[in-house]
Amino acid sequence: MTDVSYRELSLNGLWKNNPAIVQLLGLCPLLAVTGSVVNATGLAAATTLVLVCSNTAVSLVRNIVSDAIRLPAFVMIIAAAVSCIELLMQAFAYELYEILGIFLPLITTNCVILGRADGFASRNGVVPAAYDGFVMGAGFGLVLVFLGAIRELLGTGALFANMDLLFGPDAAQWKITVIDDYPNFLLAILPPGAFIFTGLIIAGKNLVDARIKRRRDALKAAPVKGAKRVRVTGHIS
Repeated sequence: MTDVSYRELSLNGLWKNNPAIVQLLGLCPLLAVTGSVVNATGLAAATTLVLVCSNTAVSLVRNIVSDAIRLPAFVMIIAAAVSCIELLMQAFAYELYEILGIFLPLITTNCVILGRADGFASRNGVVPAAYDGFVMGAGFGLVLVFLGAIRELLGTGALFANMDLLFGPDAAQWKITVIDDYPNFLLAILPPGAFIFTGLIIAGKNLVDARIKRRRDALKAAPVKGAKRVRVTGHIS
């Protein structure tokens, strides 16, 4: 692919081909760790970093690795990137690392990452590959954080609790209590709540897309206003 439209890449990653709510990839971590904003943000940042690093590395070696070992090589690159992210999180956000648990190493098997490595990074240069990884990770991360915010708010009546686990002691003051003496809504925090709210987010996106399509179709079908000049040729008897 020689001509890369960064605008199209952005639209695909953030909306039209969002890996979480369009491709429906990476649903396991999406449903499992979005009980709070801090958990969702931590996994979103880790996934985005892995996407950027793996896409960049795959693009660099795309002309060296043969087709026979392409996929195993890509998996090794992704696993190495995940290991680096794990070590960084152990060093700087150990408590959050413990909370995320198995879902950090499972980033290696996330279909979003391997799909972008094989489907895009292996066919494009370093800069487009890195940008694609960033916007795909951003799209996936935005859904994670949005879902985490919905579940945390409805489940506990507060937002941004325990943000110090990721951003340090100063972030402990970021918690916003929306409703005092809120009776915890357990369904929102449990896995069934994740399925319900994910379905609602997907339905909302489909509704927005349908309205945009109807509006575009209506604009195309609208008659052109104003007089038209018609040229008549030939002899009329």
